[in-house]
Amino acid sequence: MRIDKMLANLGFGSRKEVKKLLKDGAVQVNSSLVKDGKEQVNPVEDTVTVHGETVEYKEFIYLMMNKPPGVISATEDMKEETVLDLLEWEDALFQPFPVGRLDKDTEGLLLLTNDGQLAHQLLSPKKHVPKTYFAVIEGEVNEDDIAAFKKGVTLDDGYVTKPGILEILKKGPTSDIALTITEGKFHQVKRMFLARGKRVIYLKRISMGSLKLDESLELGEYRELTEEEVELLRDRKDLQE
Repeated sequence: MRIDKMLANLGFGSRKEVKKLLKDGAVQVNSSLVKDGKEQVNPVEDTVTVHGETVEYKEFIYLMMNKPPGVISATEDMKEETVLDLLEWEDALFQPFPVGRLDKDTEGLLLLTNDGQLAHQLLSPKKHVPKTYFAVIEGEVNEDDIAAFKKGVTLDDGYVTKPGILEILKKGPTSDIALTITEGKFHQVKRMFLARGKRVIYLKRISMGSLKLDESLELGEYRELTEEEVELLRDRKDLQE
């Protein structure tokens, strides 16, 4: 692969910007200075550095983030902090994007990748990929709520949700619950409980498909998925048409 194409693919800039990097002597291949963009490199075997930092070549990146509240699930925003702002530059170079969205005040599992095909599979309504949330509810959740969610509830705009699996973890003036749904309408979990006369006061996504949130990740932290985790996401039966 041409060195200028490789660096451009990795997000080091446009061909013009990469050409300047090469001209300025910022790029080395196997410890030798390279200034010609046509220079051929083996992305797997050759050691490429930019400004002394080793460049790791890979086509796709898969990141699991424990999204903190107050950060939006977008690639850019003029006013708000986005999940991409939490990434180290070497990960941001791959230009990953969030797979689906979590509300600004919602915490938990967020997958970021630049693998558009996998993202499409996980988000496609036809695939019915299950997502599980932990929530604290203002009000006592009961068996009637379980039955209503199992049937599908009517939201404020008249939309009837697909069936959800509601589990009561703790009852009381506030209730702890786990809810698994297979779609992702705007503010869906909050609106489902509002339809039952109850309010969500804390919401955290704990799984998406076969991928479970790594509880060792602090809010705002992330890590790359293991090869096994990526394969589990790819091989799920729910992703088959």
